[in-house]
Amino acid sequence: MKYPIQIIRKTRQTVLDIIKDLSIEQLNQVPEGFNNNIIWNVAHLAATLQGVCYKRAGLPIVIDEAFFDAYKSGTKPEQDVDEAGVEEIKTLLLSTVDQLEADVNENKESFANYPAWSTRYGMDISSIDEAVAFLPFHEGLHMGYIMALKRVID
Repeated sequence: MKYPIQIIRKTRQTVLDIIKDLSIEQLNQVPEGFNNNIIWNVAHLAATLQGVCYKRAGLPIVIDEAFFDAYKSGTKPEQDVDEAGVEEIKTLLLSTVDQLEADVNENKESFANYPAWSTRYGMDISSIDEAVAFLPFHEGLHMGYIMALKRVID
């Protein structure tokens, strides 16, 4: 379990490095041909961890429900994110990984009834260990989107 969480944390630190010099306007820009922007993709990582690990296990999420609803799968940017919102997203990006690691290590039994499900990518998941192992795939996918968006923004 430790290694997938290390990969998630490293990926998220790399994402923060990729976006560190971007302006608010650049983070919020939705280029032609894209459905979302860089900051949505960053926030989506934090939301997805909550859905895949906590909601699917029947546990309460550790982020605000409105945040989750704004960035879960199937959503798109509805409004620009301001400076305070960007800082919140950056903080949540790392704090949610730390919280997951603590929860899995200290309260593994809370995840004991994790139900089986299939991802849209054809992967079958039936435990919290498999859910956490799936996240680096998802994180890498969105890091690729972020890198592509960065190449085409003004």
